[in-house]
Amino acid sequence: MNFNFMKGEAQMVPLTENEECSIYQIKNETGEGIVICYQVLPGVSVSYNDFHMESCDSTFSTDRNLFCIDHCREGRLEYASGRGTYSYVEAGDLKMDRRISHQGHFEFPLAHYHGLMITFDLEQAVEALKNEMRNFPVNLPLLQKKFCEGRHPMVIHNAPAIEHIFSELYMVPEKIRIPYFKIKIFELLLYLDVLEIPLNHEEKPYFYKGHVEKIKAMQRLMTGNLEKHYTQEELSLRFDIPLTPMKNCFKNVYGSPINTYMRVFRMNQAAVLLRNQRGLSITDIAGKLGYDSPSKFSLAFKTVMGRTPLDYRKNFGPNGMM
Repeated sequence: MNFNFMKGEAQMVPLTENEECSIYQIKNETGEGIVICYQVLPGVSVSYNDFHMESCDSTFSTDRNLFCIDHCREGRLEYASGRGTYSYVEAGDLKMDRRISHQGHFEFPLAHYHGLMITFDLEQAVEALKNEMRNFPVNLPLLQKKFCEGRHPMVIHNAPAIEHIFSELYMVPEKIRIPYFKIKIFELLLYLDVLEIPLNHEEKPYFYKGHVEKIKAMQRLMTGNLEKHYTQEELSLRFDIPLTPMKNCFKNVYGSPINTYMRVFRMNQAAVLLRNQRGLSITDIAGKLGYDSPSKFSLAFKTVMGRTPLDYRKNFGPNGMM
């Protein structure tokens, strides 16, 4: 992602740079991230984005003719999709744009985002691709026009070949990295060239700012008071949002239904307590997380974590490693 950066005093700081690769660190009060950028061809780069933060502010602006392709591997990204509305990118999604509306506030609802970005600067990339592979049939400016006619990003999800193409880009041996990137970029461009956009293609759903703010306040309430289990009807009344829109909005912001999200959140908190608070019994931990029955807590923990709380604790050594 092109971020040029950040809230408060935070900024994008170069850590190391050579002819092939540049590494940048990003920090603000919500966390930090690493961007590793490889120059593959003139005007063509591949960047790995690993963010462990809740939000960031971008002041990125460009007069370059760009075509940017983002793949989300893990996490979620919230971005403005219009005046007072938000949309979301989730794991497996492909987001394409020209970076002409990339200023403003971005949030990571799950406090992390992992993915990669392929950037084409058309002024250089068109000629570089032509020199690299003669008679390559894809017209890059036409491809940009196909997916980036609007001001806001186009997001493609659940396309069958996307995961195949991108999964192999996350584990590339160092000695073949640049030539392998070239092969995969040509493969991706060929795939996008023949990909048909349905006439009734709909953008990912968007949600109004007021609803999103209520959903985030709801999440803060629930995660800040884990001893209490709120019913969805209670939450709907408390935050003055109808039940069905509340369910839909929560799932799009946080990636899973309310009850599923809270069960996973509780069990992750339980795992921390099991590792770090060995003086607490299983019953004590169950109570802290709103379970009046240790057996129900153990069943929920095993469902999420794959083992019972007791087995989980036993398998962690004194240094906290499995």
